[in-house]
Amino acid sequence: MKMLLKWILNALALMALCQLDSGLWLNGLGAALLAAFAIGFLNLLVRPVLVVLTLPITFLSLGLFLFVINAWMFWWASALIQGFEIDHFSDALLGSLLYSVWGLVLDSALERLFAPRGQ
Repeated sequence: MKMLLKWILNALALMALCQLDSGLWLNGLGAALLAAFAIGFLNLLVRPVLVVLTLPITFLSLGLFLFVINAWMFWWASALIQGFEIDHFSDALLGSLLYSVWGLVLDSALERLFAPRGQ
């Protein structure tokens, strides 16, 4: 239940994000759901490999290269999903930053919502 709710809320956040950033385009709720799934899937499988492969660059940049990796995941999701488009890499960078912040807020809220009560 928690995972389904998180997926739907992330899709809605992605739709809201497209309203804020003119370089991001979504073609409806279906594309948003697919894009949220693709971003989550890429973050689960591809991102850890990229983090390990780019460890020297990440170390030299004091961790700032992780923002670039997040933007790549966002960009690649747009390449995979028809109906989700990103104009420029800078839009992917900004979008991934805002989407990540939303994810942190959402995780915190869902933890409190689904936490066991009465300890």
